[in-house]
Amino acid sequence: MSDLPRHVRIREVGPREGFQFEKAVIATADKIAFVDALSATGLKGIEFVSFVSPKWVPQMADADAWCDGITKKPGVEYYGLWLNLQGLERALAHGDKITIRPSFSLPASNTFSIKNTNKPVSAKLDEMPEYVARYRALGYERLDIGVSVAFGCNYEGAIPDDRVISLLTEQERRVGDLGLEVGEIVLMDTMGWANPAQIKRVVGRVRDLWPDHAVALHLHDTRGLAIANFVAGLEMGVDSYDAAVAGLGGCPFAAHKGAAGNICTEDTVFLCQEMGIETGVDLDRLIAVAETAERLVGHPLPGKVKVGGNLATYRAARGSPAIA
Repeated sequence: MSDLPRHVRIREVGPREGFQFEKAVIATADKIAFVDALSATGLKGIEFVSFVSPKWVPQMADADAWCDGITKKPGVEYYGLWLNLQGLERALAHGDKITIRPSFSLPASNTFSIKNTNKPVSAKLDEMPEYVARYRALGYERLDIGVSVAFGCNYEGAIPDDRVISLLTEQERRVGDLGLEVGEIVLMDTMGWANPAQIKRVVGRVRDLWPDHAVALHLHDTRGLAIANFVAGLEMGVDSYDAAVAGLGGCPFAAHKGAAGNICTEDTVFLCQEMGIETGVDLDRLIAVAETAERLVGHPLPGKVKVGGNLATYRAARGSPAIA
């Protein structure tokens, strides 16, 4: 077990991962204002758009207009997601707004891979040389790698740890053969199967094999364990996480009956605040954005702190010590 990190880096994914799951159309102007509001909270990374076919993800039909409309705040990086090289080229066309994050990941579930991208895992792996060649042409020297559906799959059941390690090992080998270095390693609990013991076990194995690489976690709260898994990650020294304001989110291809949102950003920031871990995020401003998210989607969202409130604000009003 590692010492707890002193600072946690949170990459907000709510606008992208969250809005894609909503059935009701959200106006482009509202999406733009929402990202601008997130930009004012102290978050340093916001993933807000997918460059994908609107046939499969209708909420992203206005991706280009959304990019054009946001006001870029100094010190904040804005990210997009793409599932093919055509999507990457669309992102590059918005280079004044979008930070390109060279990355490649493989699902640990072949069934999910086919449903999500219409390709098996083997075909996804065979695409790596094209991606690497494009990133190298753009001047990048490092490639983040990852495994999605890393802890369990609604289609295939439990995911063996060895499968996750094997997929990372193969990616590392190919990245090196193609002339790039591996950057961050990302483990994604896409369908919310992980538990704290499993998080510690898999992160521990990754750390043993790749001690010089940063590890990041992408957690879903499908079954209510995301915040416990977050603490498990902290106890393993992981200091980089994806999170979604108000608990927005869910993968449209994950076979859930209901929304399977990401770990809630304001709840995560609150927990860090109470544990004395810095995030650089203004929790009260973030709570206000979470309330806006709920209005935009038109239904309750699962975040807790937007309802319960910021204890620091209560303490200040009552003259109590900062942390009991």
